[in-house]
Amino acid sequence: MFCTGLPILEFGYREEEADVAVQSNLAGISKPQTTKGKSSLFRQSLRRLLKNKLAVSGFVVVIFMFALCFIGPLFSPYTDNKINMALMNKAPDMKHWLGTDALGRDILTRVMQAGRISLTVGLASMVLSVFIGALLGAIAGYYRGIADQIIMRIADLLLTVPSLPLLFIFGALLSEWKIPTDYRMYIVMLMLSIVSWPGMARMVRGQMLSLREREFMQAAVVLGLRDRRKLFNHLLPNIIPLLIVMATLNIGGAILSESVLSFFGLGVMPPTPTWGNMIDAANNMIDFKDRPWLWIPPGLSIFATVIAINIFGDGLRDVLDPKQKR
Repeated sequence: MFCTGLPILEFGYREEEADVAVQSNLAGISKPQTTKGKSSLFRQSLRRLLKNKLAVSGFVVVIFMFALCFIGPLFSPYTDNKINMALMNKAPDMKHWLGTDALGRDILTRVMQAGRISLTVGLASMVLSVFIGALLGAIAGYYRGIADQIIMRIADLLLTVPSLPLLFIFGALLSEWKIPTDYRMYIVMLMLSIVSWPGMARMVRGQMLSLREREFMQAAVVLGLRDRRKLFNHLLPNIIPLLIVMATLNIGGAILSESVLSFFGLGVMPPTPTWGNMIDAANNMIDFKDRPWLWIPPGLSIFATVIAINIFGDGLRDVLDPKQKR
C-alpha cells in the first residue's frame, strides 16, 4: 500500500519530522526536495510559458493596461474632471486625444480612471471568491459527511440561479436602499465573489477527494498528523496550480460582470467612472452614430483586457497542468 522507504518513527516523534517523512515518501527519496530542485522546476515552467507566444502577448497586454490605468492618470492634466460646457462632446484633437464627453471631461483620462475601478473590482472579487471557494471546497472534500452536504447544497443552490439575474437583483436592492456611491464599489466586489465561489468550491472539492486517497495522504494518516497540517502542508499546496488558473480566468469574468452592472446603472454609479457606466453614457442613437469616441475607448478597453487575461490564463493552465508536460 505504501511506497518503500517510509521511515519508522519511534514513539514521541515530532510533527515536523513526520511532515518531512511524508514529503520524502511522496518524492521517493530519503530527503525532502531541495531549494535547487524547486528553483529548477520554476525555471522549467517559466521556459514553457515563454515558449507560448500567445500567452506572453496576453501577459504584456495585461501589464500595459494595469500600467496605463494606475500610472497614466499621474501624467494627465485633466484628472480634476472639471465640468467645461464649452468643450462638451468635442471630437478628438491634439489636446484631447480621445475627445471629451457631454460634460467636457477628457475621455482618455476618464478611461484610465475607470480602468482603476474596473481592474480593482475584478482583482478584489477574485481574491475573495478564491479564498472562500478554496476554504469551503477544502473543508467539504476533506471532512466530507455533514460539512460536505451543507456546503455543496448551498453551492448547488447558488449555481442553479443564473448569476447575471442574481446580480441584477442585488444591484436593484442597492439602488432601492440608496447605498452611497462611495460604498457601492465594495458591495459590488462582495456581490461578485458571492456568485463566483460555488464553482471554485466544487473544483477544489473534487481535487481534495482525489488527493486524500493518495498514498502520501495515507502515510500522513498513519503518522498521526493533525488535520491542519494535512490540509495546509500537504493538500492545499497540491491544488495551487488549479487555484492560479481559476483565479486568472475569474478576473476577466468579474470585469465583465461589473461592466454589465454599471452599464445598466446597477453597479458603480457616476460620477465614479467605470468602463461600464462610460459606455452607458452613449445611450442614444445620436451619440452612438455621431460620437463614437464616447463608447469605443471603454468598449475596446474591456475587450482587450478580458481577452488578454483569458489568453494568459489558458497559457498558465497548459504550463501548470501535469498532463500537458512531456
